[in-house]
Amino acid sequence: MSEVLKSEEEKAAEARRGPTGANQRHGPPHMRMGQPTEKSKSFGPSARRLLGVLGPQRTLVWMALAFALVSVGLNAVGPKILGRATDLIFSGLFSRNIPAGLTQEEFVAGLRASGQSTVADMLAAMDDIVPGQGVDFGAVGQVLLIALALYAVASLLGWAQSRIIVEVVNRSVYRLRRDVEEKLSRLPLSYFDSQPRGELLSRVTNDIDNVAQSLQQTLSQLVTSLLTVLAMLGMMFVVSPLLAVIALVTIPLSIGITAVIGKRSQRHFVQQWKSTGEVNAIVEETFTGHGLVKVFGRQDATNRQFAVKNSELRDAGFGAQFVSGLIMPMMMFVGNLNYVAIAVVGGLRVASGSMSLGDVQAFIQYSRQFTQPLTQVASMANLMQSGVASAERVFEVLDAPEESTDDIPSTLPENPHGRVAFENVSFAYSPDKPLIEGLNLTVEPGQTVAIVGPTGAGKTTLVNLVMRFYELDGGRITLDGVDIATIPRRALRSEIGMVLQDTWLFAGTIRDNVAYGRPTASEAQIREAAQATYVDRFVHSLPDGYDTVLDSEASNLSAGEKQLITIARAFLADPSLLILDEATSSVDTRTELLVQHAMHALRADRTSFVIAHRLSTIRDADLILVMEDGRIVEQGSHAELLAAQGAFARLYAAQFAGAVTG
Repeated sequence: MSEVLKSEEEKAAEARRGPTGANQRHGPPHMRMGQPTEKSKSFGPSARRLLGVLGPQRTLVWMALAFALVSVGLNAVGPKILGRATDLIFSGLFSRNIPAGLTQEEFVAGLRASGQSTVADMLAAMDDIVPGQGVDFGAVGQVLLIALALYAVASLLGWAQSRIIVEVVNRSVYRLRRDVEEKLSRLPLSYFDSQPRGELLSRVTNDIDNVAQSLQQTLSQLVTSLLTVLAMLGMMFVVSPLLAVIALVTIPLSIGITAVIGKRSQRHFVQQWKSTGEVNAIVEETFTGHGLVKVFGRQDATNRQFAVKNSELRDAGFGAQFVSGLIMPMMMFVGNLNYVAIAVVGGLRVASGSMSLGDVQAFIQYSRQFTQPLTQVASMANLMQSGVASAERVFEVLDAPEESTDDIPSTLPENPHGRVAFENVSFAYSPDKPLIEGLNLTVEPGQTVAIVGPTGAGKTTLVNLVMRFYELDGGRITLDGVDIATIPRRALRSEIGMVLQDTWLFAGTIRDNVAYGRPTASEAQIREAAQATYVDRFVHSLPDGYDTVLDSEASNLSAGEKQLITIARAFLADPSLLILDEATSSVDTRTELLVQHAMHALRADRTSFVIAHRLSTIRDADLILVMEDGRIVEQGSHAELLAAQGAFARLYAAQFAGAVTG
């Protein structure tokens, strides 16, 4: 009995998932999380594709690059100017100790004669010695003002560059979200059948947000850091080629460390975001089916499943952050080695008179500004790895196969009547599991066709094929003599009204939900549809009537009231073809009788397909089809099928058999 009354969706979904899905059918929906792990794309191609998302904003990108270039250039000149101030101060201190009557050359010669060759070499290399004068604070002040002006302009340009990058990233992520939303509307129903809802939601929300955050935090700093490396390297060669070569020795070591650690951390980030999607899927499905979990006492099993996935997410997150976090301290260690080497060699060159103290000071600043951006880039590696891992998951959605294009002119008749013909139709969700083979059926305009049969017989599949939710493997279906494969899906579906067993209402007023079937409908038309489907009867008992606001779950209405609204929505659309998939299952017996009368009046001159498990609802159907294993095994009126004592009679007897008494 219960097997007869169950919806066939579960078996159809299993067929669509294939062998993997079949192995996951044990347990409630939230337990069926297993999906084959996708092989991660390499970091390079995915990163380049992610940067390609910024392409439409290339003008702003070039502007930001120009600002960054000028800003970094001014910052690069700064240490050299500050080194000039240091030389003025250092020379002034020496000038104060030289008697006014001596020249610089005479004083240097005296030092050499007294055996102070090191000091003599330092003094001989100075250009600003004025015996007896001391420090020229006026000149020092001018140099500092120039440096201050340069740094102020550089900071202003750096701010402008960051502001532009923020605009570029937000525009690009806006486009990415729009592309994903448009992509979802072009994906076939089979794609959504194979994806847990929480996993898909995680891709289009969490992963896109992570991409935005990663771009926001790394793009501006990455550009500035790379330009700074080049600018500092150029200035180091200008100041001292020898010290520049010493500084360059650490670059291969830094790159090697970053590459090795980054490669190891990438797989952890991929697993982290995959586990995030799985956890979201469990949470979403568990709370959606919260009542079912409670009824069957599956709380402990759910908690265990969540604990397992949550532990995997914790381990993946720890591994990703720990491994990528090793880059920063390693780079700082290499930078400190570089600093020590430059300080020692630079001090020896100052002592020998081959460099000024100001140049050594400037070079140390350059070396710090050279290694610092390398360290910053390395520290951003975890963000880049995480962002690229999320981008891969988003790109997988964008790369998913779409529905076949139907950019063909509409060939619907001007006044469709709803004659539907199945001509040798064959279909299978999985190639190795045929479902419908060689089906032939003709439904005349105005007929009400009821489809009954056991679970998995192909009842819902039949109407899904009429809606072109799936494409046929063979044969064709015609609407008023026109092959529906030649009709654009939007045009075809505009002539079809569908009411499902599972109601769907959105947050808004009752009026808005009824008018969803025809947004341009007038108030009178909305009320007429509501009255015909008995929505008007309960609406007047609500404080705000048609202006009653429903929440996202429509929890302020009963199941039957929600179903009536969906029926009113379909009737308001005034389609030439109605599909009712167990549409009255949530309505009480008295209301069901009223709705049947309303349906009988509104089905005039339109074809209706009624999928029914409750056989009492289809007594007045013009034609009843009994399906088994994708085939129509019986057809006829209610009385004819009962008299035949075949499959329909067995279903009827199983449903209405009296209780067994002992």
